[in-house]
Amino acid sequence: MTQSDLALIDDFLVMMRAERAAADHTIAAYHRDIEDFLAALIVAGQSARDCDQRAIEDYLVGLDTQGLATRTIARRLAAVRQFFQFLYVEGVRSNDPAAGIAGPRRARVLPRTLTIADVEALFAAAERRSDAENLTKAAAYRAARTSCILELAYDTGLRVSELVSLKDALIRPGRDHMTVTGKGGRERIVPLGAHTHRAVERYRAARAAAGVDGTAWLFPATGGQTHYSRQSVLRDLKTLAVEADLDPAAISPHVLRHAFATHLVERGADLRVVQQLLGHADIATTQIYTHLAADHLRTLVEDHHPLARGFSTG
Repeated sequence: MTQSDLALIDDFLVMMRAERAAADHTIAAYHRDIEDFLAALIVAGQSARDCDQRAIEDYLVGLDTQGLATRTIARRLAAVRQFFQFLYVEGVRSNDPAAGIAGPRRARVLPRTLTIADVEALFAAAERRSDAENLTKAAAYRAARTSCILELAYDTGLRVSELVSLKDALIRPGRDHMTVTGKGGRERIVPLGAHTHRAVERYRAARAAAGVDGTAWLFPATGGQTHYSRQSVLRDLKTLAVEADLDPAAISPHVLRHAFATHLVERGADLRVVQQLLGHADIATTQIYTHLAADHLRTLVEDHHPLARGFSTG
């Protein structure tokens, strides 16, 4: 790489730091990405001062050929765009060759979810913990709390922020629903099944036995002045995942919410109903679960269809 090119990079990075207050890690990333681009230009016999749009497009094609992720290619193009915009504004170039280049379309990332077997393993681990012998009242309370949180999360699809902030009076014996206020202050009706009521009943009994009553929250934090934290729920579920022989990195309250929705769609639930249950303002947000269900069906065909398993027709 020529001294001229290195000087251009240095000038660009000085501008990014001084005028845009770019952080050190951002500066380092821009430096790497632009150096990689300019090195490719040298191989092609061009430089930052004289390259055209085709040279930039060829560079992007080369990145794709190397198998780089769409996100990585998009990041490098963003750095190149910023660099050429700087050269144009500073008068180093009379035009901006990157201005008309469209970035790569990012594939929609499907949310992580769980199989029904995974969910069953979590429930089995929670049950083993609750049924363990010689539990102290405090330990029985903690076990019942984790079991109840698991039941509520998977049975209702609540966001973790909605779950931990539930008031104790909201879930009443014999009542088949509750009203939850979600994002944007939107209220929605959340059905409550018999399994959830039994889990709540067992939890309340264990909570009372441990002397943790007299609080407005269903899941109070220590002292009862506020509710149990989202971070504590995440910790409890990951610990439970280890006991269930599952990868704790794959378990979170939001993953349980995805599992709730995915399993409903897989079993034919109407997408509008799932939208209402999740509290999505836009049906487009809920449509991601049709892709997950389609993947599930495709896997079933690949695993069980005779042709997919090498069955001969002739």
